[in-house]
Amino acid sequence: MQGIGCSDRPSGNLGNTCLGGPATRAASVVYSPTPAVPKRIRFLQPKPFDVMNEEGMVTQLIAAHRGGDGQAGNTLFALVYDELLAMARRQLRHRKPGQVLNTTGLVHEAYLKLFNRDNSGWNDRVHFFAVTARAMRQILVDTARRVNAEKRGGKAHHTQLDASLISDTSASVDILELDSAMKELEGLNPRLSSIVECRFFGGMTVEETAAHLGVSTRTVDRDWLKAKSFLYVALYAES
Repeated sequence: MQGIGCSDRPSGNLGNTCLGGPATRAASVVYSPTPAVPKRIRFLQPKPFDVMNEEGMVTQLIAAHRGGDGQAGNTLFALVYDELLAMARRQLRHRKPGQVLNTTGLVHEAYLKLFNRDNSGWNDRVHFFAVTARAMRQILVDTARRVNAEKRGGKAHHTQLDASLISDTSASVDILELDSAMKELEGLNPRLSSIVECRFFGGMTVEETAAHLGVSTRTVDRDWLKAKSFLYVALYAES
């Protein structure tokens, strides 16, 4: 079983179809806020990527989606698709053969969770990726628990994530063990847990994490060191 089992690139109309299509890199997306929105998202030929333009487009699409424009959500997903793939790839770098959830499946599961009407109140680009990071964490944990429940009595299933951000000596970490340690950390200091979620699961920069949490970059740097130290002791002290 491979997640949702669809191919990489999302189409423009994601409402009632399987998310898929050949993986092609899109440098920019044409979006029209008028009622005459084309049924499929149109991708232009690749050109130098403009980060500031992308950030502005994401924020604009989030506002349109929040205002009830259904097409804006599809366009937003297509625009940030490569970044979501990078997030998923980073987490599943140590995926073993036969492991249930693959990179594309994780992204598409995140889409279903993110664009649920009850879970789409993002404020801006940074908030969107912070929520995405939490969604991916929940998906990985839920999948690992479900597979273990199905294999009850047999060999336990271990979903391995890239641990390079936490440890210099260990290449991977089990998602359920990490989730348990993060819950313990959240009980002690919720902000430290949020920083781990942003930096580890979301791949967000120090600046993006600081903007999301409303603190200084110096505070994020300091708290990130504290969080990594706590997790290292919790995960590897007895190994």
